Amino acid sequence: MPPRRSHKKSRAGCRRCKARKIKCDEVHPRCGNCVKHGVACDFEHPEVLADLQAAAAAAAQTPSTPATTVNFGSPIVPSAGHLSLASAPLARPLPPPPMSTTTAPGHRLLELKLMHHYTVMTCKTFTFTAPVTEDIWKITVPNLAFSGSQHLADSILAVAALHLRSINPNDKEIVRASHAYMAASLEEYSATLNQGINHTNAEALFLTAALIAFQSTATRVFMKDEGLSINSSSTSSLSSDPSKRHQQPGCYAIPFTWFHSFQGVKAITAASWQYLRVSPVVTQVINSQAALQLDFRTGPETFFGHLLEGLEEELSNPPSSFDARVPLTSRPLPPANSPDHISATRQAYQHAVAVLNWAHKIPHKGAPLAFPATVSKRFIELLEERRPRALAILACFFALLKSLDGVWWLQGMARREVLGVVSLFNSDFFGPDAYRKWWPHLEWAMRIALFEPERDGNGQQGGMPIPPEVWGSDWFAEERALEEQGREQGDYFGHIELLSQMSSAVNSIPTVPEYAAMMAGARGQGGR
Repeated sequence: MPPRRSHKKSRAGCRRCKARKIKCDEVHPRCGNCVKHGVACDFEHPEVLADLQAAAAAAAQTPSTPATTVNFGSPIVPSAGHLSLASAPLARPLPPPPMSTTTAPGHRLLELKLMHHYTVMTCKTFTFTAPVTEDIWKITVPNLAFSGSQHLADSILAVAALHLRSINPNDKEIVRASHAYMAASLEEYSATLNQGINHTNAEALFLTAALIAFQSTATRVFMKDEGLSINSSSTSSLSSDPSKRHQQPGCYAIPFTWFHSFQGVKAITAASWQYLRVSPVVTQVINSQAALQLDFRTGPETFFGHLLEGLEEELSNPPSSFDARVPLTSRPLPPANSPDHISATRQAYQHAVAVLNWAHKIPHKGAPLAFPATVSKRFIELLEERRPRALAILACFFALLKSLDGVWWLQGMARREVLGVVSLFNSDFFGPDAYRKWWPHLEWAMRIALFEPERDGNGQQGGMPIPPEVWGSDWFAEERALEEQGREQGDYFGHIELLSQMSSAVNSIPTVPEYAAMMAGARGQGGR
């Protein structure tokens, strides 16, 4: 008798082949036998097996009751009381599964929860100063995301997760979701920027930039007080060089990521203005903001004019290269005593103070949020150099946010950040004389940051503004005065249109490659 020809047994075949007791070739996603007979294969549709097993388990649990016949569309109906795996259809394919098999059910429910929260609650927190744009953030923005803008969709989910996190800070699933969607939105956003801006993506990129700015602000809220300082683990390799004193443990860390994200909105607007200027969505969002009305007077007649005292003397004696306030950035800077550098520094300070003076008059309209978006690149460099004057201006900006303390993504920020900035003056960072010299310029910021508004019977902060005698101006009186001036000067759209035609203004805006690099760095930090 000839020896039997060797063959390979099928041990991982599909359930249909096993039920029919035939050899399965184990080819995925459909085995050869199922293809031959034109039936669904559980390799391709695992839910077939799940349905069969569920039906069999249900029948097994009720032995005293005749099993209900299961008909998956086959014209052949098995006899009552008998159910086997062979009773699955053998000649008719199953209809498509009702739910996606590409995303885990838990993730689908989470994303539905986040999108629902965004449309019902979160989007309204962006429009507290301009209710006319609520439909844009609630309806138009999600529709743009659904049209194929992945970075916009992830940004929506990230902001919603952060909002839910502010309500339920101990929900670990929401915390993980906030990190995951922020990282995903930044990665996709940076990739799209590197591919170039055109008429098809400019609108979505602008809206994503705005949502990223919200993200970066809200993320700062979740940091504990000690989180605002550089920890020892991140500085263990630093030397004791005096030029690196700002990097020593316990030193307050300026939220540069926040500034970069707001500057990104400006960069995207400048780079894609030819497309955005004809977008009714973007036009309405821009015009809903209070138009900048800057007063560049430098004397004591303006509220923050004192922040420019002694500026010319400082410019005539720039810090030496051995000063503790050396630039933190590695990009080359012109000589500190060059005319162009001195002029750029002067203009950076004057413009920043002018924005403060304007925002101080109408803080309840969201005006303080224009500061990180409109200050020049040179001013941010001055912050990186830890110049005392720049830090004093920064403290006053953070104090202005006290007027928006009731907004979830700004809550507590004024107090926390002002105390952090002032701590630099009240330490060895600048030396013993700095605090005494700069305290007159920091006093208002400290008084506002520590101010406790009246609360209602439920312990919630009331809706009344900070009293004029504390704040230094009457918000509503100033608002009426600015409205009168605004009728003559035009809206925010007109300001941007004018700036787009000025080369000097464009030079103060970070380019898209620069901004993409900033976002890549932020993505790296956010992933840790």
